[in-house]
Amino acid sequence: MDEIDSGRGQAAIHEARLWKDNGWTAQVIKNEDDDGWAVAMTPDGQVDPALVGPWTMGRDKKNPKPLDSAAFNTLVKTATEFVRRHEQQLHAALHQQIEISHDGGRVNVTLDITPDEESPSAVLRAADADGEVLGQANVSPGFKLTRASAGAWAEAGFSARAVR
Repeated sequence: MDEIDSGRGQAAIHEARLWKDNGWTAQVIKNEDDDGWAVAMTPDGQVDPALVGPWTMGRDKKNPKPLDSAAFNTLVKTATEFVRRHEQQLHAALHQQIEISHDGGRVNVTLDITPDEESPSAVLRAADADGEVLGQANVSPGFKLTRASAGAWAEAGFSARAVR
């Protein structure tokens, strides 16, 4: 039941336990935690699944229900949303922003973390309402950006020494 995956030039696979189409692969697998089944959703080009969830038993209560077009489309939508939310959370954790009042104006303080297994880093930056940089400092990736820490940095004249 193979056909060309639209726009990708790859053969689509539509089998009872394996469905590959539209940039995703759904594979029904034995659930290692119990006697049931699970479905692993893996985006094309990735080795590890983006999402693994429970899968329905078939009528014989022994084997999994076969994949079909409607189930696959629902799984793709769910996995895509899961990946999108994960990316949003990661972005929010790596790029933080707080606005504070300082010297009668508004100051935007940002913390940009660059994850790296060997040497992660972070940059703390303050800019006024016009976007002019008031101060910048390299800080630990574990630096906690709060209104209090941003305010203390502002009171110290945005000195790099004040946040080390």
